[in-house]
Amino acid sequence: MKTNASLHHAKPFGVAILFAVALCYGAASRAADHPAIPDTLQQRIAACTSCHGVHGEGTPGSGYFPRLAGKPAAYLARQMQDFQNGLRKYAPMEYTVRQLPPAYMREIAEYFAAQQVPYSRSPLPPVSAATLQRGEELIGKGDPARRIPACSSCHGSQLTGVQPSTPGLVGLPYDYLSAQLGSWRTHTRATVAPDCMAEVANRLSESDITAVAAALASRELPADTHPQPAGSVKPPLSCGVLGATGDPS
Repeated sequence: MKTNASLHHAKPFGVAILFAVALCYGAASRAADHPAIPDTLQQRIAACTSCHGVHGEGTPGSGYFPRLAGKPAAYLARQMQDFQNGLRKYAPMEYTVRQLPPAYMREIAEYFAAQQVPYSRSPLPPVSAATLQRGEELIGKGDPARRIPACSSCHGSQLTGVQPSTPGLVGLPYDYLSAQLGSWRTHTRATVAPDCMAEVANRLSESDITAVAAALASRELPADTHPQPAGSVKPPLSCGVLGATGDPS
């Protein structure tokens, strides 16, 4: 015959078993109602495509979300790393990449780098002809007196980027370009040292930033929009990630 003490201990034990069974049943029921999310590349890039377009073509109408398609994979991977490490500041991107392992980021970068989709023109700002002319001078010649190199001296003669890690500038929205140049000046965008784009941006005046962004956004696309081959450009500044895992721009 069970004593009162043994009965006292048996009751909580029985309740615990019933509670565990109920939890398992509830978990199984929820799993049936909400099947596991498939671990596929398309699922992994869903957060990217919601802003940057199905194939990374960007959202030109917004004037902000940039094109990812066709950019060098090392550059794209570096940007995700910079968001993850707090070097670039933009809350939605920081949250999106926070838990991504390096292999996932490389896979995502390689996917978008391989995409070949048409460019679309973004809205252009109402700027003067003199402003556009100043922008073209900075793009093609720089400003030697202020130690500002030409954009083309790093990003290629047609501004389509250079493998393995320098991005193209053609086809990017004016708002995005001006915002990024401003971000380097305010230290809300950075990359591993030496951060040559931070150096360049801090030598530009506010009017220079407007001019460069407007001129780039206004440019006609070249016939070949692919990045130039590796080694075809010798950058005038020392950049911490050129030729490695990314590019400071």
